[in-house]
Amino acid sequence: MALLQVQDRDAVREQLVAVLERPVWLALFTAEKGCEYCDLTRELLAEISELHDELSLAVYDLDADAGRATALGVDKAPAIAVLGGSEENDYGVRFYGIPSGYEFASLLEAIRMVGSDEAGLQPATRVFLEGLTVPLHLQVFVTPTCPYCPRAVVLAHRLAYASPYVTADMVEAMEFPELSERYDVMGVPRTVISDAVHVEGAVPEAMLLAKLQAAVQTVAG
Repeated sequence: MALLQVQDRDAVREQLVAVLERPVWLALFTAEKGCEYCDLTRELLAEISELHDELSLAVYDLDADAGRATALGVDKAPAIAVLGGSEENDYGVRFYGIPSGYEFASLLEAIRMVGSDEAGLQPATRVFLEGLTVPLHLQVFVTPTCPYCPRAVVLAHRLAYASPYVTADMVEAMEFPELSERYDVMGVPRTVISDAVHVEGAVPEAMLLAKLQAAVQTVAG
């Protein structure tokens, strides 16, 4: 039984046709043990990848394909890396956990961004990223029922796409409880920047920029 209803498939197909201008690869990492949502994530991505010729799915095993996982910095499953142009073009855009509920829109937006080469960031943010020399790792903790979480995820992914020094992960908080406990995630969205700065809520871009600047000072110091 298909995960996407017929009307949903048609809507997603129309959206992809309208925005994709170049190939997008979805690299999915699964695990045989301890991964409750791996099969569902694989089914979901398989259905999506069938909706456009420029969209491809590559499935890896976290253990059997450890070299590929290491190259992409993937250490848990299910994990999705959204790659562009070819399977080797990595922009640091990641999903950890199934992108269901409201986060399905975040996945579609990541595909659109990589497939159209348009991040849509404000000038001040672009200036900051152009001068960035310190690696920053953003982890955005979410739940599928949080209507505000996609805003935080999409913004983080735009930063990663625009700078080789930024990586950004959507982390489904309930699928990775140990990670959520480590970062004291009591509500979502919560963004953790390089283990140095925490951001509560889906903040405006200018506010997140200030937090990024603070994180750079902390990491560099």
